[in-house]
Amino acid sequence: MSDFRKQALDYHALPTPGKISIELTKPAETSKDLALAYSPGVAEPVRAIAENPQEVYRYTAKGNMVAVISNGTAILGLGNLGPMASKPVMEGKALLFKRFAGLDSIDIEVTHRTTQDFINTVANIADSFGGVNLEDIKAPECFEIEEALIERCDVPIFHDDQHGTAIVTAAGLLNALEIQGKELRKAQIVCLGAGAAAIACMELLIKCGAQREHIYMLDSKGVIHTRREDLNQYKALFANNTDKRSLEDVISEADVFVGVSGPNLLSPEALKLMADKPIIFACSNPDPEIKPELAHKVRDDLIMATGRSDYPNQVNNVLCFPFIFRGALDVRARAINDEMKIAAVEAIRQLAKEPVPDSVLKAAGVEKLEFGVDYIIPKPIDPRLKTRVSRAVAEAAVASGASRIDLPKNYMVE
Repeated sequence: MSDFRKQALDYHALPTPGKISIELTKPAETSKDLALAYSPGVAEPVRAIAENPQEVYRYTAKGNMVAVISNGTAILGLGNLGPMASKPVMEGKALLFKRFAGLDSIDIEVTHRTTQDFINTVANIADSFGGVNLEDIKAPECFEIEEALIERCDVPIFHDDQHGTAIVTAAGLLNALEIQGKELRKAQIVCLGAGAAAIACMELLIKCGAQREHIYMLDSKGVIHTRREDLNQYKALFANNTDKRSLEDVISEADVFVGVSGPNLLSPEALKLMADKPIIFACSNPDPEIKPELAHKVRDDLIMATGRSDYPNQVNNVLCFPFIFRGALDVRARAINDEMKIAAVEAIRQLAKEPVPDSVLKAAGVEKLEFGVDYIIPKPIDPRLKTRVSRAVAEAAVASGASRIDLPKNYMVE
């Protein structure tokens, strides 16, 4: 057993199994405490909520609670290993919610026979929480599941594998294009991968200004084009009317490569075909589509991002999902809409342009960080993300009509 594997297993097993627990927020030491906490005192908030359902936010933990829900069909890069195998990941997501946004979270792993069973299960329990984070659910079922739950539920439903990845990718890519002197609306984009993250990334980039006809998407069978008859409805949105069939065909003179596929799939020869000042987001984890050392050896004019923390420009969902939920829950949002996602994109990308505090430099183990080719996205440990992104999302929720209440006074003031 490797040292790291043993460390990871010990971390999860010792001294207490798992990564989360329940803590009490009220005293429960005396007979009076217990009388207030349960019978007969608990009857009073019950009556208040029955009279006005919105009082549930005042008298219970609903407004600070997120459900992290999976069926284990697409766990990290490990595949369909089942609900119980997904539990360490879901507990990890709960840990991140608490660590970065102060949100309490419960993980729920669902065993089901049909997609509709899963939808019904989540819809039937969603109101217990302030919001629902869907996680590690395979495509294309994840699209159907999220769409149905958004339609049925009155709390925010957010599949982070889709939208969290898309938000951080869009923020970093917009900054990279700015540095390289290019415009999103003119950029030729190649997307290797056609799963949940890939489709969500491209759809959000289109909402930010990319042109659909400038995007070439590839799956395991090659370029997605209009003459293919094996496309589901989500892939079909990216079918080009083209005779190009291979990665090498479409990457010639491309400005941007986004990889959400697998390791070592972008060859040095293909990279050489790209336009001047290319942008490479090789986000397959832990092994990117091309290793940064190799990419920089082939091209000295590129900007590169990966999903790894040991290289510059890490595309990490923790830059956004805790704060998207923080902002959404703090204004009691009914949903997380496009306006809120784009607000998060802008908040993240603008933060990368500001001077970096010494505390972040120290935590990152570097002497200097400034906006440029090796710093297009903030570090996940930057505490300003909580205030900037949460506030931007909350403001967008209010402005777009997704919120139930106005922004709290002095909300997230630094």
